[in-house]
Amino acid sequence: MDDLPPLRPREREVLALMAQGCSNAEVAARLHLSAAAVEKHVSGVFTKLGLPPGTSGNRRVLAVLRYLGHSGHP
Repeated sequence: MDDLPPLRPREREVLALMAQGCSNAEVAARLHLSAAAVEKHVSGVFTKLGLPPGTSGNRRVLAVLRYLGHSGHP
């Protein structure tokens, strides 16, 4: 993931769980966070990946595809 912008460790954890197909509620449960905290981290991921609201396509899917493309997954 060297080509990804610098993400905070928690943002990387959240993005990795998103890539596993976890919903925000599942991410919150796994990381023992509130729903609001997960939303904040997801928003930070979107911002740092250059995926503002209104981006064509689903921002969650686009973020996961970028993560997978830089983490060595097929």
